[in-house]
Amino acid sequence: MRFTELPTPCFIVDENRLVQNLAVLRDVMERTGAKILLAQKAFSMFSVYPLLREYLSGSTASGLFEARLGHEEFGGETHVYAPAYPESEFRELLGYVDHVVFNSFAQWKKFGNVARAAGKSCGLRVNPECSTQPAEHALYDPCGPTSRLGITLDNFQPDLLDGVEGLHFHTLCEQNADDLVRTVAAFEQRFGAYMEDMKWLNLGGGHHITRDDYDVETLVQCILRLRDKYGVQIYLEPGEAVVLNAGWLVAGVLEVMRNHADIAILDTSAACHMPDVLEMPYRPPVYRAGEPGQKAFTYQLTGRSCLAGDVIGTYSFDNMLRPGDQVVFEDMALYTMVKTNTFNGVPLPCIGLRRANGTDEVVRVFGYEDFKHRLS
Repeated sequence: MRFTELPTPCFIVDENRLVQNLAVLRDVMERTGAKILLAQKAFSMFSVYPLLREYLSGSTASGLFEARLGHEEFGGETHVYAPAYPESEFRELLGYVDHVVFNSFAQWKKFGNVARAAGKSCGLRVNPECSTQPAEHALYDPCGPTSRLGITLDNFQPDLLDGVEGLHFHTLCEQNADDLVRTVAAFEQRFGAYMEDMKWLNLGGGHHITRDDYDVETLVQCILRLRDKYGVQIYLEPGEAVVLNAGWLVAGVLEVMRNHADIAILDTSAACHMPDVLEMPYRPPVYRAGEPGQKAFTYQLTGRSCLAGDVIGTYSFDNMLRPGDQVVFEDMALYTMVKTNTFNGVPLPCIGLRRANGTDEVVRVFGYEDFKHRLS
């Protein structure tokens, strides 16, 4: 049975699964008074923003184009944070956002007066220096020893806080509430004394709130304690939690060959369509597939680009793979869609939506012009 009749490769986002996630997030907001924002860096399929804004308070951006997209297509509050802002973009950026978070006192001194004059709520990102990432993800640890993300206590300048309305930290990635509790303790130890005159505290993203084993009660109690202790508005900006397990990348088998192992060449690509497979690296789950040797037929799944390392991983299946068969990669709505590229001239996957009634429809098809106009 085919997973979909849409052309492959194709991202498909499921409305029902989105609603399940959004209901969990709305419950947290209703119980705590916190505001939850969509982190667009993880998911920016704006055709479903009308659904998302029924549940969430707004969106966050990491730069000018995301901020504009959030302002124009999502509505509600629009927040922005970047390690550094280009001067050529900053005034336009202020036309789209409500909150601006600065990564250093140098950035605050450079742009703060302009942002305040435009009526924006300004904050600073701090680094609580509390690493909760596994060793294999050290490159991605915002609290690592050489991280450029956020102000450490040694570099904090309390005499420059006039006009700063909030503090922000983001240290988690796909983590449970226990790591948030540890991080909050480190934050309060280093920066709690500066919360007295603040209006808001942003706990960042990386909270896997919609995962089955996530400790929602601990999160709720953590938010309530911070809210009541400091009298501030609490923000969270998850990306993955909004779309966790709500999307697939459906690929087709182009050819099967053998070179010391059985190899399936797909019409998708790790390099082009799921670069985190190579960057992290990680092994994406595949629908109805097992570990190597677990099922009757084992294949190395590879991409269609000419990159020798365009290898997705090794999986086993109940049946032999043949050209024309479908391979369905799971949990592909988050980060993967926003990182696609056209290396080798490989077309971008089309984007589909599985409606609440179970029907699939194409939202966007990409072609030659999308490839051409990224170049000069």
